[in-house]
Amino acid sequence: MIKNVIFDVGQVLVAWEPVEAMRALGMDEETVRAVADATVHTSDWDEADRGALSDEELLTGFIRKAPAYEAQIRNFWEHVDRAIYPFPYVGEWMRTLKDKGYRLYILSNYGAWTYAKTKDQSLGFLKDVDGALFSFEVKQIKPEPEIYHSLLERFHLRAEECVFLDDRQNNVDGAIACGISAIRFTGYEDARQKLKEYGVEC
Repeated sequence: MIKNVIFDVGQVLVAWEPVEAMRALGMDEETVRAVADATVHTSDWDEADRGALSDEELLTGFIRKAPAYEAQIRNFWEHVDRAIYPFPYVGEWMRTLKDKGYRLYILSNYGAWTYAKTKDQSLGFLKDVDGALFSFEVKQIKPEPEIYHSLLERFHLRAEECVFLDDRQNNVDGAIACGISAIRFTGYEDARQKLKEYGVEC
């Protein structure tokens, strides 16, 4: 019986639109490509989620990849919160699940800098969950099995009582390998229907 619903954050509860944010900061298309290729399209961004490097080390690494765009990279880094905003269904969805008696958790690959920039605005739903584990906190990232076990251990959860929603299939597969039921998130209505297949009323 499912008692706990676990959510990924990016593209499930919040939009992640770095290219649109760069455009909003006044960058032309050539600059957008260069800045994106030096930042969010690199393996260093995954390491940001892992929390393996300091904020300054990350920024230095991004700039090293495209030194001619240093000013624009710094501008995007400082305003990364513009790339993230909550989807309109989030508040009501969580309240409904809570009213039905489910416990809600977050398991997300998320960098410390981005978290600091967005926790008070775009991540306002954190006040409504029973627990959250972000990758930078434990220096583990999905789909590594360790991060799923960290979540279960931290909040004393039984894998068979959990269902996890994530937009990436490899992260879904990682949860399933750890004994957690999982759904690939492709949209709000589809997720609600798939949750019902696990007996979750939402």
